[in-house]
Amino acid sequence: MAIPMMEVINVDKSFGSGEKQVKVLSQATFHVKKGEIVTLFGKSGCGKSTLLNILGGFEKADKGSIRHNGEPVLKPTKTCVMLFQQINLLPWRSVLKNVELGLEGEKLKPKEKWARVMDALKLVGLENSLDKFPHELSGGMQQRVAIARALAIQPDVILMDEPFAALDSFNRYNLQQELLRIQKKKNTTIVLVTHDIDEAVYLSDRVIIMSSHPGRIQKEITITQMKPRSRTHADFQYFRRKILDEFQLSTELIAPEYNI
Repeated sequence: MAIPMMEVINVDKSFGSGEKQVKVLSQATFHVKKGEIVTLFGKSGCGKSTLLNILGGFEKADKGSIRHNGEPVLKPTKTCVMLFQQINLLPWRSVLKNVELGLEGEKLKPKEKWARVMDALKLVGLENSLDKFPHELSGGMQQRVAIARALAIQPDVILMDEPFAALDSFNRYNLQQELLRIQKKKNTTIVLVTHDIDEAVYLSDRVIIMSSHPGRIQKEITITQMKPRSRTHADFQYFRRKILDEFQLSTELIAPEYNI
């Protein structure tokens, strides 16, 4: 049996101390196979983003472990990169220079660096926008630059924390399509956090539903509809209802003062 690309094993996480300590994750366990898109889905406060940060090595679990290709995750590495809702492009750098940023410090020959940057920019359709600056780009184009920067690093895994939430519906749907096209071509493994049921069904091979207070894995749903998916197809609506039913059945309460 092949080793999973990512493994989450009995992860617990709390914040604060003493009487103010809040347990945000309890016994979280799941795996992600190579080439999968797996979505962490749940209400605000269920620990999705915290779990994503632990996967990337940005936070440490109190208990349990994270493994990447069978090896423990102890710190952030370039084999597993994060894309945030906040795009975080450097405004004084061009598209080209922003994408090159991810390769700084790498021992690459100039030709190899150029090839990797251009390959990434071509994948997101920005090869003709090299000299533009972030303020000259739409929100969707800025997110394409961020995706290209991640792809140029050639990671095993891309972690995405609501990367399209700030975009309008047209740009969001367009980038979802583009993400599937790129992911299929590169066979990249993606772990995504979203609050959007349609986005979860459209993109995911599996949806991991989390309950709250503390965050636990409530259920895993495999989306068997072929990609690319029609949002109006009966199968799409079936999986949408199936995910929604999990929340209607859940009686977990969210502590409103914590948005984790």
